[in-house]
Amino acid sequence: MTTFALVGAGPGLGLATARRFGTAGHSVALIARDADRLGHLVTTLRQEGIQAGGHTADVLDAASLTTALGTAADELGPIEVLQYSPVPRADFMKPVLDTAAADLDAPLAFSVKGPVTCVNAVLPGMRALGRGTLLFVNGGSAVRPHPDRAGTSIAFAAQSAYAAMLHAALAPENIHAAQLIVPGAIRPDAEHSSPAALAERLYALHADREGFRHYAEPMPD
Repeated sequence: MTTFALVGAGPGLGLATARRFGTAGHSVALIARDADRLGHLVTTLRQEGIQAGGHTADVLDAASLTTALGTAADELGPIEVLQYSPVPRADFMKPVLDTAAADLDAPLAFSVKGPVTCVNAVLPGMRALGRGTLLFVNGGSAVRPHPDRAGTSIAFAAQSAYAAMLHAALAPENIHAAQLIVPGAIRPDAEHSSPAALAERLYALHADREGFRHYAEPMPD
């Protein structure tokens, strides 16, 4: 059994995606800062018959991410699928004219250094398997920068560039990198952007292995 590792586990999209990959036969490694929340999510998945484990880490702390992913692979099986989808902090979203250089340190660590750390941690295992999937979930500012959300707009664009380069560089090794853009809010009643619908879409990106950038909804004008 191989493992689906989710960085940024929560009760909405995170739980839905973990459930979708778990019911497809993967073990599930949930990674987040909040140990109590992780415990509840792991219990929920186990009650549904899914092999799951929780691992605390902070995406701003590279060492904790590397340790969490290594422990998950040791305990649950090699990581075949990595999803990076933590929710950015509100203070990353200052207007561009109020943004100083220092204000970009945390957003770039969150959205660029975090993914680089995670990919470097799981890539040797994927190469040993001979396959793998890297999934990146971003808001609409990744492709259409918003002047009131400068930190995330800049950092998401950098993450997009990194993920696109991975898509090209790793394709010959049967490791597929894909990005899902969710332009608006994730809502339980949304046809295409509910947690369940997005989870199904992310599983399809893993299974179909076609293209790099995908949209949950059309981008508004």
